[in-house]
Amino acid sequence: MQIDPHDLRVCTGLDRRSELYAQVRQLRAAGCETVFREVASGAKTDRANLVQLVVQFAPDDAVIVTRLDRLARSTRDLLNILREVSDKGAAFRSLADAWADTTTPHGRLMLTVLGGLAEFERELIHSRTSVGRERAKGAASSSAPSRN
Repeated sequence: MQIDPHDLRVCTGLDRRSELYAQVRQLRAAGCETVFREVASGAKTDRANLVQLVVQFAPDDAVIVTRLDRLARSTRDLLNILREVSDKGAAFRSLADAWADTTTPHGRLMLTVLGGLAEFERELIHSRTSVGRERAKGAASSSAPSRN
């Protein structure tokens, strides 16, 4: 069973070319055969090469990034991407973030905890916004003019 590593990296700094080459060298040194490159903001979720990466990887592939922020800028975005990777039976590893490695039990644990924290945060936000909406409805109905 051969692992065909892939990567999507993002670079928006002033020294894009040298940073890009350094990241590609790191990925090649880690054994990556295919490297996806995209010069776009990591904060964007509609990145063409990211879509291409997700379409191409298969079970037993590994998505390898130099750093987590090269792939996603938010926890939610990262978890969504990692779910797609997992759903296709592929692995994930960050070279700079040893804890973000789904090929190890510790890495899977850390990412599970991170996912749980993100879900908890979403529920808190939902709860707060629900309370705010209820208050706004109450304030709107008490200030509405009567039709007498």
